[in-house]
Amino acid sequence: MKVAAEPAQGISVAVTIADPEPLDGGILRYRIRVRAAAEAAWEGRLIVTASTDAPQPWRLIPGLFYGENRPEECFRVYPRFAPGPPDPGTLTSDHWSFRADRAATPAVFAWGTDAAVALAAQEVTDAGLTGLGFADRGGMAEVHLSFPYREEPWSYFGDAEPRPARAQTAQLDAGEVLDITFDYFVLGPDRHGYAPVLRALHAEAVAANPLVPWMDAPTAAELTAHGLHRWHYRPDPPVLLETVAFDRAIDGDNLDRQAMHIAWVSGIPWAYALARHARRVGNPEYLRDAVKVIDFCCSELSPSGTFWGTWYRAHGWRGSWTHLPNGLHARTLGEATLFLLRAIAEETAAGRDHPSWRDAAVSNLRHMLGRQRPDGNLGAVHDMYTGEVLQWSGAAGLAWIPAFVEAAEFGRSLGGPDPADLVAAARKAGDYYARFVHAEYINGAPEDVDLAPTSEDGYSAVMAYAALVRHDGDPRWLGLARRSAEWMLTFRYSYNVHFEDTTILGAYGFATRGGDQASVSNQHLGSYGLICAAEMMELAERLDDPWLRERTEENAACFRQFIARDDGDFNAYRGMVTERYYQTDCFAPKGSMLTLSHAWCLGVQLLGQEQALECWGRLARPQPARQAGHGG
Repeated sequence: MKVAAEPAQGISVAVTIADPEPLDGGILRYRIRVRAAAEAAWEGRLIVTASTDAPQPWRLIPGLFYGENRPEECFRVYPRFAPGPPDPGTLTSDHWSFRADRAATPAVFAWGTDAAVALAAQEVTDAGLTGLGFADRGGMAEVHLSFPYREEPWSYFGDAEPRPARAQTAQLDAGEVLDITFDYFVLGPDRHGYAPVLRALHAEAVAANPLVPWMDAPTAAELTAHGLHRWHYRPDPPVLLETVAFDRAIDGDNLDRQAMHIAWVSGIPWAYALARHARRVGNPEYLRDAVKVIDFCCSELSPSGTFWGTWYRAHGWRGSWTHLPNGLHARTLGEATLFLLRAIAEETAAGRDHPSWRDAAVSNLRHMLGRQRPDGNLGAVHDMYTGEVLQWSGAAGLAWIPAFVEAAEFGRSLGGPDPADLVAAARKAGDYYARFVHAEYINGAPEDVDLAPTSEDGYSAVMAYAALVRHDGDPRWLGLARRSAEWMLTFRYSYNVHFEDTTILGAYGFATRGGDQASVSNQHLGSYGLICAAEMMELAERLDDPWLRERTEENAACFRQFIARDDGDFNAYRGMVTERYYQTDCFAPKGSMLTLSHAWCLGVQLLGQEQALECWGRLARPQPARQAGHGG
């Protein structure tokens, strides 16, 4: 580990290293203090580097960079590692440096043949916004911290265009001192060794990074149900529009996206959440319209026997958001089928039968069973006309494991495939997709970023292996579920990003702890993690691991912010919720937010709060609200 100043002239640097602290897994942690004193006026930065022998290293920046970060065949362009000269046309380089607020925890890891090293620091120090990154140095894997940050070889803004490198510098007058503390870790060769490190860093961040939800769970449920029904529901045909604009005065519905996915960004899961809420509070209008949406989703299947991907007002039912012609995405289809099965179970318990729902569920299950390869792979993208698998890469098929398990739990009453066949398919898939979990690289879940690793891949893996644990009780599945959960939590922010008071997120005091980075490609915070909150609580109980419960509660608390409490709240209408909170300089200025309400954001919030009220107790307790005007 080395500390240097750039430029070196005009400053003296003293380094103090505390005795190592042992962590789980044989990890040694060193607390480093750097005291830099300016001998004359000085402008520059401090650079800390550590390295390990690594002819083929593996890297991790939580929520930001995983291994090579982008498979070569991925059509979405975003930062990728590869040896050799940097290529701006593909955003590929053998060295990268980033601003710390892009990372869910400001830490950078590199694994070599026999060991690994990591560096971690605060998002902001007296020098300014921290930077972190890595480089390939002729067979050595180097990681570094920069006080303050630099971004190179390019800055990423959410698209394929390489933006110019960016940097800040610290300025010291003669005799002025810069005092910075950071952590240096020495780990073993297991890539999952990040888990104890991130647990330790999170535990220390909690006190200084408070949760500040604006409301309790019942209020959040009431508001999101209202928002989903009032702003996203359309009766002719009965759909949940994917997005509606905050500003209703300019052009009314013409600013709203006249489309509905079968699941994921709209559709069956969120109609299910609305129905579940309606039954609890006794709202017949919500229940009636939620049932109508599911009826419409089940009224027409694709020629291949599964659901369609997306309905468009101008075109009717079509495929998924995939670059492959005629493609239907396996994760979206699996999620639709899973929540349809849950809707069938709850409606049956209430004494109501929906034959078209059962027929749709059975058709989807049968056709997906028929496409599974002998090794367990269920395919990622399927032809909507022929059922042919168009893409086998990635782990999108994980979403079918809980659907198979929960369909099997119906027994013969569903009238579909033999329950034993469903369980066997789920186990085969669990075995196949375990390789992604062990490789610490799960990818392919969202339609819009192709094969990028995303937080949504973590949610799918948690739901899949939790379902197998619930059914089998096999310790192997439990180990995979734990590992999936810890990988998913690498995307979850452990600290509250600093926002300027002049931004909307700063003015409202938005606390980012508990929010998830959407993906390495889409660098904004989102709330989709609530889809697996119940499974996370189950795992916390089975593993006797309060940390998993705590991090799940953080997620729910984080997104009990920015639910519009009244018309005009943050320029939205009552009950609206956005998809994107810009915690870094990507897609939009840091501290801003997307001024669209999203059906999935309302639906997943509603689902999470309903589960909180039914199962979790502690999540339902009232929380103090953060007052507007106090930036985080």
